[in-house]
Amino acid sequence: MNLSWRHRAACQGVDPDVFFPVSDEDAADAKAICGVCPVREACLEYALARRERDGVWGGATERERRRILRQRRKTA
Repeated sequence: MNLSWRHRAACQGVDPDVFFPVSDEDAADAKAICGVCPVREACLEYALARRERDGVWGGATERERRRILRQRRKTA
């Protein structure tokens, strides 16, 4: 999997702890960074493909990513 998109990510240099909030309710700071990221979709697809369990990826929490995967299975 090509990971060159990571070099253009808006999260470069940001404290990684921001992307691993204690709860979904605490994910606002990470989601704000993801919201302006030029590679948000690539990041989200990476997390979905790898079934990442922790953190905010592509602007989605683990719970939101599970929901996305369920929706995709229903429409497949």
